Amino acid sequence: MSLSPPESQGALRRERLRTARLYLCCEARPNGAEPGPLVEAALRGGVDVVQLREKSLPRREVERAAQTLRRLCDTHSALFIVNDDPHLARACDADGVHVGQEDMPATEARAALGPEAIVGLSTHSEEQLADSADAPVDYVSVGPIWETPTKEGRPAVGLDLIRHAAAHASYPFFAIGGIDSGNATEVVDAGARRLCVVRAIRDAEDPTVAAEELRGAFAPLGEAAPGA
Repeated sequence: MSLSPPESQGALRRERLRTARLYLCCEARPNGAEPGPLVEAALRGGVDVVQLREKSLPRREVERAAQTLRRLCDTHSALFIVNDDPHLARACDADGVHVGQEDMPATEARAALGPEAIVGLSTHSEEQLADSADAPVDYVSVGPIWETPTKEGRPAVGLDLIRHAAAHASYPFFAIGGIDSGNATEVVDAGARRLCVVRAIRDAEDPTVAAEELRGAFAPLGEAAPGA
């Protein structure tokens, strides 16, 4: 008797991405602390995707943080993404990599990680969003909606780009940039079905509650899986 082959890792990852609503970007030492407690709390609150984004610490510390986040994401059935480093993504068995407009091209990231990996791409304009249609990616981020110190020097694009993305994006998109529990409903009303945050969870007194409140912005949409 022959057995059916197991579903590919890529298919499982993409199904998790399809139903994801809340994405957390996290440094290797958020606010100078170990990342485990913050990310554990955020995942309990409903974060679906965690990205390790670290530009300054030594490689050893980044790898140690990656191991912690990989373990926590496995425990909570969440996706684990690494920023701008497919080699680190491969080394720590991440689900994929996210690249920016000034980082490694998405084609190179895809070539480095193969077809089973998730590849994300930052977009900041209608032109970049249109160009992403031909890129070998699985999702894009769109923003920053409001100016944010985590993207210093990057001008805010406002909610109009979110409205444009909702109508024209070729891939699932995450709205990003200055989003918190006080304005998340505005972003959802503009057409976003996925949110990405840093400070709203990282700097919260209770990251679990912060994540729950952000997910609450989707309550009027019901429990159906978000669309593209």
